Amino acid sequence: MRDEDVPVVERVVRRVADSAPEGWARATFSGWAGRLSSSCSLTYDMSGGQTRSAKAFGVAEGVLDELWASAEQAQGWELLTLELVCEPSGAYSLTAFNERVWRGFGKEYCAVLDPGYLPAEPGHLQEGPLDTAPAGDPETAAGRFREYLRRRAELGVRDELGDPAADIGEAERRLGRPLPCDLRALYEIADGERGLAGLFDGYEWLPLDEVVREHARQRERAWGGWELGWDAVVLDAHPVETVRRCSGHDGWIPFAHDGGGHYLAVDMSPAPKGRAGQVIRIGRDYERGPAYEADSVTALLGRYLRLLDEGEYDVDDEDGWLELGVERAPEPPTSGVLESLPDATALEPSWQELTVNDARRTDLAVLRATPRLRALALNRVTAADLGPLRDLPLEDAALGLDEGGDLGALAAHPTLRTLSVTGGGPVHIAALRTLPRLYGLDLSRTEIADPGVLAGMGQLRFLSLGPGQWDAMFRDGTLPPALAAARLAGEASLAEAIDWAARLGLDVSTAWRRSGRSITT
Repeated sequence: MRDEDVPVVERVVRRVADSAPEGWARATFSGWAGRLSSSCSLTYDMSGGQTRSAKAFGVAEGVLDELWASAEQAQGWELLTLELVCEPSGAYSLTAFNERVWRGFGKEYCAVLDPGYLPAEPGHLQEGPLDTAPAGDPETAAGRFREYLRRRAELGVRDELGDPAADIGEAERRLGRPLPCDLRALYEIADGERGLAGLFDGYEWLPLDEVVREHARQRERAWGGWELGWDAVVLDAHPVETVRRCSGHDGWIPFAHDGGGHYLAVDMSPAPKGRAGQVIRIGRDYERGPAYEADSVTALLGRYLRLLDEGEYDVDDEDGWLELGVERAPEPPTSGVLESLPDATALEPSWQELTVNDARRTDLAVLRATPRLRALALNRVTAADLGPLRDLPLEDAALGLDEGGDLGALAAHPTLRTLSVTGGGPVHIAALRTLPRLYGLDLSRTEIADPGVLAGMGQLRFLSLGPGQWDAMFRDGTLPPALAAARLAGEASLAEAIDWAARLGLDVSTAWRRSGRSITT
């Protein structure tokens, strides 16, 4: 922290005091700020032992951005996270650090030890298509497109299209891969829309320059940080194994958008049962996995013409807007929540994630009726044999145990990537060393019978433990050797979290720490 930042901090201290309720004993102002956004909170500890929350934005107005700008200039921090503790006397202490120690939406801190590592998404590990020939045809697509435009004009739709694309090859070079031949044929006719008629059933057709820009954005995976992302599961599209299970991929090329963060894209790197050039839906609401739309742009245009033939459309005469009566076949349900597991009839074979709120003395063999299950949360599990879970393609399991358990039944599970265990301690974890894909583990809410096992888990990249558990790991020298991120479960101050991160090996020498006293008149 620089000397010129002190007046900014003292301004916050005075605002905290001015906003304080009568009888306050201590206040904590915390928040974070970056280039595009910021967030903050303010609580008062009362002399009677209660805690009150207060509106923090008036206190924070201007100062978070000022402090972040100072930290960015002085330290190169992309994000500033801070905690300011104040007393009625005017005494205060400030702790601030960068994005390597981060408190998210709860009160638990994560430390990022290896910012260059992110767990691979399953789709990046999937095989490519069995049938490599694209389903689309450029001549058929061009003919259908011209007919579609003619029919729209007859209905009074005012389409405004650009001239034929000047250099498709240059756009493909910038994309790093060719367009499917049928979409390419459309750009040889026109370079996207210039109006807002929503050519692709309400989705505006993008000019090639915008295709390149959107591809650069949408190719990146969705990542909300380790707090939210460590146990995230990407679901499969329907039909199964047509689209890779990713939240973003270089092979997805957006070509139309709805103005609300959703896109139609051609998929040039499909899953085993897909076809190159198939049309998928990606964007804001598809971070848990894209949706399959059609096997090609050619097929999509054929669907539009068929709907026009069948009279399945509406026209807004005033705005010149055509809405097709697209009736997608209902997709099978992917998620379920049950209060118990009575028998297989309660289960849907299509479920990919399931929560069971009361699994006391349940025979988990019934779960074999959900052969596509990827994520499972079992609450209040009592005396259950976990062996049937080995027969499921689980990637994430959250087990709430009522009795002590040995996780040995999960030994050598081939697909399990993340596991959290609550209660039931002491829990034996030796078998977890045999899980080839396990990278994330949360044991913060259980007692571990054999914690020394963690030292031999070289594949573990994320670990969540409570303060006492971490202290024992540091004392006994049993830290996993390759952690990329860790979580300190339970409440802690930022100063405590930074000290904990230092014991994990993170360089915290640039952290800001300052104490002082402000005149709080």
